Amino acid sequence: MLATIGIGALVLLFLGIPMWMIFLLMAITGMTWHGVSMEVVVQGLTGSIDKIVLLAVPGFIFAGGVMGKGGMSNRLINWISAFLGRVPGGLPLTTVAAAELFGAISGASSATVAALGKILYPALLKNGYGDRFSLGLISSSGAIAIIIPPSITMILFAVMTNASVGRLFLAGFLPGIVVGLCAGVYCVWYALKHKITSGRTWSVGEILRTSREVVWTLGAPALIFVGIYGGYMTPTEASMAVSVYAVFVSVYVYRELTWAEVWEVTRETAMLSAKVFIIVAASGVFSWILTAEAVPQKMVAGINEMGLSPVMVLVMINVILLIVGMFMDPNSAVILFTPLLWPVAEHAGVDLIHFGIIYTVNLAIGMFTPPFGLNIFVTCSIFKVSSSRVVRGLYPFFVTYLVALAIITYVPALSLYLPNLVMK
Repeated sequence: MLATIGIGALVLLFLGIPMWMIFLLMAITGMTWHGVSMEVVVQGLTGSIDKIVLLAVPGFIFAGGVMGKGGMSNRLINWISAFLGRVPGGLPLTTVAAAELFGAISGASSATVAALGKILYPALLKNGYGDRFSLGLISSSGAIAIIIPPSITMILFAVMTNASVGRLFLAGFLPGIVVGLCAGVYCVWYALKHKITSGRTWSVGEILRTSREVVWTLGAPALIFVGIYGGYMTPTEASMAVSVYAVFVSVYVYRELTWAEVWEVTRETAMLSAKVFIIVAASGVFSWILTAEAVPQKMVAGINEMGLSPVMVLVMINVILLIVGMFMDPNSAVILFTPLLWPVAEHAGVDLIHFGIIYTVNLAIGMFTPPFGLNIFVTCSIFKVSSSRVVRGLYPFFVTYLVALAIITYVPALSLYLPNLVMK
């Protein structure tokens, strides 16, 4: 029965049927097979989203949308560029660093691509970096937003495993920096190889000016992390607080956002949040099949029979998640595969928080991996280019991210040091 449902799900996926509908169809088919009442479907739908931590999702999406349209992202880029724009590869380094900081507020990969790409893509071309490199850099840099906390993917992982959201957020800092450093090294090497210089000089005046302008923007991530780790707010409360803060700064301080545009961002947030919640709700019903068929237990038993070492188990999990990321968005992948893979990782002795970071980094790579990486299509839509042009520029960044993934996977201290230090 399970094999039949799985094959049917793959067929529906390639036919373009939404993931939430596939979840529901699989669950209803399985329950009908077992003669289970359809009341269980309703209970599963409502019970899955009856978790207050999920309210953080629309909060961070909204804050990122306001930042992108309200001038906060522009000031962030200008400030970073004032420091990095003069060094070899300065503009690409600015792109990576801006993705790190913007991701520390929005937690959404596609929003980061849209917010930063419109500003940095023309500048990259003007400075001689070329179409292929520039498209690849912007598409891949957006994935950092999933790794740097607050991350919507981490929130969903916490919902699926009952992990601490606060510990996951802390765990994402150092791995996110490792990913940025690996990408940055390649950017500097590329600039040196192609003899691309910025043609700019250091300016104390520009650094001071941009620092004054960015103070209000930097207040957003400070509010999130001081609020959460100072014990003043939960992640959900922090998401709402930063949303209000972003509107206040964009409308009344920078005065680059109108209330009509705030309403537009609100509508976009509602649509994106609804997509996330309906996937979570449908997955709650689908999880019944996994429990009824004892799928996780069978997977653990299969690993035992194969006699794989913990190192090889992690290799296998990474390969599975990289393939999954090629075809599914991170939210759907977290919901579908976490109940299957976490028991396997737990049996191999992997820490839950470390596993959450490994999971997140894999799905971040999937955001720009062909054929269905979402960032590829966002980039194509924004810059009106073909997907083949974007993909050609992604291969070097794919390699750099794989190097970072290997480091993060096999150096658990990168993920566990800060959570163990701050939240003993």
